[in-house]
Amino acid sequence: MIHQLAAVDKRAKISKNVIVEPFTTIAGDVEIGEGTWIGSNVTIMDGARIGKNCRIFPGTVISAIPQDLKFDGEDTQTIIGDDTTIRECVTVNRGTKALGYTKIGSNCLIMATSHIAHDCVLGDHVIIVNGCGIAGHVEIGDFTVMGGLSAVHQFGKIGKHVMISGGTLVRKDIPPYVKVAREPMSYAGINSVGLRRRGFTNDKIFEIQKIYRAIFQMKMNVSQAVSHIEKEMLPTAERDEILQFIQNSPRGIVKGYGTGKE
Repeated sequence: MIHQLAAVDKRAKISKNVIVEPFTTIAGDVEIGEGTWIGSNVTIMDGARIGKNCRIFPGTVISAIPQDLKFDGEDTQTIIGDDTTIRECVTVNRGTKALGYTKIGSNCLIMATSHIAHDCVLGDHVIIVNGCGIAGHVEIGDFTVMGGLSAVHQFGKIGKHVMISGGTLVRKDIPPYVKVAREPMSYAGINSVGLRRRGFTNDKIFEIQKIYRAIFQMKMNVSQAVSHIEKEMLPTAERDEILQFIQNSPRGIVKGYGTGKE
């Protein structure tokens, strides 16, 4: 099921029922899982590990060496999970020795012309809309949606279930379950629509709202808000996840709209 006009290295490990369209190039140190479709004019370079039932559209380049002057030819990888779709002209660079790989999870959708740099880690069910730029060493949690033409600063961290408005410049970390928008980027409420779609109860959504009300709407800085939440709100998985994210954010989290507070 490999077209005769595709250039596939004999060393590449290609599973059953993989379709490779014409004018695609696949290097030797590549593994591709069952049922994956590779469109025409795709370039898959050394270090790529692509899962089952993926769809990779024309013009995409997977596992090119990092655009990082510190890269010195080390043996690194690009890992793509099962059932992930990568649309036209996306570029995904492999890792450096800092992490050793770039990883995109399962059931993700990376839309056309987006770029994912070296050492990034994207969770499962992530959607990256057209024309996004994700710099090196960025972490993006499960079920996050990144609006078109957005960009993330290197070493940025984005939690689970986040909604990022189109055209946003992400200079600060974004904790789980929230929406961000505007320029400069600001907190815009919790992602209640997304949470309901994924089965969160109204009580759980209210709990998350209450946590972020303390962080962004009460007259406290972030440290005071964290202390208040720890004292006044019972421990839950979501509460602890939010607090841990904030406490492990060296660059600081997004500001509240109109507050001027970080």
